Amino acid sequence: MMTATKSPLDLNAADVMSRDVLVIPRHMSLRAAAHLLATARVSGAPVTDEQGRCVGVLSRTDLIRWMDRGEGTATPVAEAAACVCSDWQMLELEQVPEDEVRQYMTTDLVTADPEARLGHLARCMIDAHIHRVVILDRQQRPVGMVTGGDILAAVAQDDARTKFGEQ
Repeated sequence: MMTATKSPLDLNAADVMSRDVLVIPRHMSLRAAAHLLATARVSGAPVTDEQGRCVGVLSRTDLIRWMDRGEGTATPVAEAAACVCSDWQMLELEQVPEDEVRQYMTTDLVTADPEARLGHLARCMIDAHIHRVVILDRQQRPVGMVTGGDILAAVAQDDARTKFGEQ
C-alpha cells in the first residue's frame, strides 16, 4: 500500500493496487472460472489470452447476466451444495455451463497503467459503474487491480494519519 507521506490525491495505481492478480484464461470453462472466483473470494478477474494479455474481465455481474437470460436459476441456501455464492444469491455450480469464458466475459475494458492517479481511477469506476480497474503493463498484461475498497482504504489511512497528527 502507500507510504505514510502521500495524500490520496498524490497516489497512483502502483501505490494501492493488489499485485497478486488472479487471472482467468479465455478458454477456461465458465463453470471452472466461477469456481475459481468463488474459491479465491473475489468478485471478478481479468481474462487473458495465450500471451497473457488482458482481453476481458469476468465478474459476478457477467454470471448474473447469464442467469438473467433464463439459463440459470437461483437455489435456496438450504439446498446448495457446491455453489457460487454472493451475499444475496446462490447458484449450483453444476448449472453453470462448460462453455468458454470468452463467450461471457466483458470485453469493454476499463484499464489503466501503474502511474494512473487515484482520482482518475475513481472517476473511471464511477463513470463505468464498475468496482475494479485492471492495471496493465506495456504489453497489456495484468500487473495489478485497484478496487473501490483500495481507494477507500487509502482515504481512511490518510484520515487516520491526519487525525493522529502525522503529516
